[in-house]
Amino acid sequence: MTYRLAIFDFDGTLADSLPFFLSVFNTLADQHGFKRIDTAHAGQFRHYSMRRMMAHVGLPAWKLPLVSRSFMALMGESAHTIPLFDGIDDVLRHLAARGVRLAVVSSNSEHNVRQVLGPELAGLVAQFECGMSVFGKASRIRAVLKHCRAGSSGAIASEAIYIGDQGTDAEASHKAGIAFGAVHWGYAAIEALREAGCQAEFVTPRDLVRIAGI
Repeated sequence: MTYRLAIFDFDGTLADSLPFFLSVFNTLADQHGFKRIDTAHAGQFRHYSMRRMMAHVGLPAWKLPLVSRSFMALMGESAHTIPLFDGIDDVLRHLAARGVRLAVVSSNSEHNVRQVLGPELAGLVAQFECGMSVFGKASRIRAVLKHCRAGSSGAIASEAIYIGDQGTDAEASHKAGIAFGAVHWGYAAIEALREAGCQAEFVTPRDLVRIAGI
């Protein structure tokens, strides 16, 4: 199906930030009082939901905003070292050139997202909804839809897709009433995303051109 509105998650979907996340995980654990992990065996956690991962390391929900702020601050200092996945730049140009409206809904900060994208690619994004809890994305997706309906694009829910890499992204898409597209290269294993429910799968970043029906 062709979509008129493509809403992207950022970490693990557009940006290859997992190596950075793992490099600071134990620093955050020490700072905020939850369990360290053996990052050499981090692959097993790709099959964990966010809630299961939080339970595994003893991170209560009330601490999550504090940890997120610390992570965003650390990433802000190193944004220039974090790459986009190979081909993402061309995909965003391709979609924008074919009239697909682009938006980003991410729990990361808008500053970090813009820093990693760079001025050109950030300029292709019509709307940024950033800095919310990983469990609060549905309301931000709805905000993007509302903005589109009020604007010239007029995209409706049936013409929109949220592309992400975690079960929480699938949950948010379902709550907002739009399709969910699961990427194979992100934080969560594709098997976990299939269980969460996805309407489309993208094996490589370049496969995202299919959003425009090409």
